Amino acid sequence: MQENKLKNYLHLHLIVFIWGFTAILGALISIDSVPLVWYRMCLAVVFIVIYFLFRKISFKVDKKGLLKFAVSGVIIAVHWVTFFEAIKISNVSVALVTMSTGAFFAALIEPLFFKRKIAFTEIILGLLIIGGLYLIFNFESQYTLGIIYALISSFLSALFAVLNGLFIKKYDANIISFYQLLFGALGITLYLIFAQKFTVQFFQITTNDWGYLILLSSICTAYAFIASVKVMKYITPYTVMLTINLEPVYAIILALFIFGEKEQMSPEFYYGAFIILIIVLLNGIMKNKTIIKNKISKK
Repeated sequence: MQENKLKNYLHLHLIVFIWGFTAILGALISIDSVPLVWYRMCLAVVFIVIYFLFRKISFKVDKKGLLKFAVSGVIIAVHWVTFFEAIKISNVSVALVTMSTGAFFAALIEPLFFKRKIAFTEIILGLLIIGGLYLIFNFESQYTLGIIYALISSFLSALFAVLNGLFIKKYDANIISFYQLLFGALGITLYLIFAQKFTVQFFQITTNDWGYLILLSSICTAYAFIASVKVMKYITPYTVMLTINLEPVYAIILALFIFGEKEQMSPEFYYGAFIILIIVLLNGIMKNKTIIKNKISKK
């Protein structure tokens, strides 16, 4: 039993490392953000269809579910577009540290959907996160547009997570992931058609980019979506959440090794990043204590 738990915990770290590597791939792929996400989602859908057919998983879902997945699929598509755009106009470190504000956005959005009061402590922690962002803004002003894109992406990520928190109560995680990726791809396809972006150049992808795109869509998207669901069956949500918070750390270290001077920031950036990451971890610890207290009081 202990060995199985350790195996799944190490698997979780691998998944989080893969998610961190997503940002690296976004910086390495030379095509623009919108086509990058279109290729990512389309290829991921193909890989998941193959997985469904191999495992004989049903594609059936009710009409209300399809509508919900269509809306959330467009949200995740725009989230990824703004995320990769943030990386391309700033760098990996700036984008991922700013993305850590998702916990603050979730604290504001979650009460609206789950019908609970906004926690005062979460607002205080959120203000402290803004303080960390101020340090980054103040000393890394050349990355302002990248930070704005990352903030939009962070908000959409939090909204997406809250919606999935509702969907998972009724639908299978594999089904949710498949249809969200499918509708996200369809949404971007419609945009590209109306914007007349489907040109000969759009489909002229270099060999290197094809390799990165296949890696991004298969391992970092299709595999990570499915594997993360399986791991969560064996590990507590608290452990999962704390481990996921290591994603920016993994990615920033990787980026420093791969991109070198481009990723080196001022000391003030790292002070701000440290404040944000510590507060995110503190928020997770406080939430876990609240969950334990609620469980004890119910017994």
